[in-house]
Amino acid sequence: MPDVIQQLDEQALVWIAEHVRCAVLDPFMELYTQLGNTGMLFIALGVLMLFFKPTRRAGLSALCAMLIGFIVVNLTIKPLVSRPRPWLAIENFVNLVPEHDPNSFPSGHTNAAFAFALAVCMSAPKKWMKAAAVAMAAVMGLSRLYVGVHFPSDVLAGAAIGSLCGLAGAWVVRKGWERIQARPQAPK
Repeated sequence: MPDVIQQLDEQALVWIAEHVRCAVLDPFMELYTQLGNTGMLFIALGVLMLFFKPTRRAGLSALCAMLIGFIVVNLTIKPLVSRPRPWLAIENFVNLVPEHDPNSFPSGHTNAAFAFALAVCMSAPKKWMKAAAVAMAAVMGLSRLYVGVHFPSDVLAGAAIGSLCGLAGAWVVRKGWERIQARPQAPK
């Protein structure tokens, strides 16, 4: 990471730890960020959406988007960049939750959340579903900063990559949906 970005990231994260963290928010942010482990919260929501015809396409789009995001971020970018986590880079910095992956860039939790959100925005039938998905993604990204396991640029990159993966997942499912519907029906 370029030195100027690293310095800004460190300053922002220390400021969050010193001025935003509080006893009231700590339990909520710790729980919410851990619900994002392995994409658990968003995978569960995507699977749940598959059970209802009006949200089936959105659920499939979200799951496809998160799979694309996992491949792009966790299997490709993170190992290549190998940026150390904040507590490894900032002396005496305290993170609030354990994190076993030593690689910080980009945020996988934020990637999954935004992949889910953008896929839902492209496919869900109701505006409230779209708004809820985006709000949940934004809170996931903020929670990663709050608990101190990512730098701001990690979260921004995760959100950007996740958004692109969300669009890609929705596109793949839309094309598949169109192909299935264009197939001639077998006589009964």
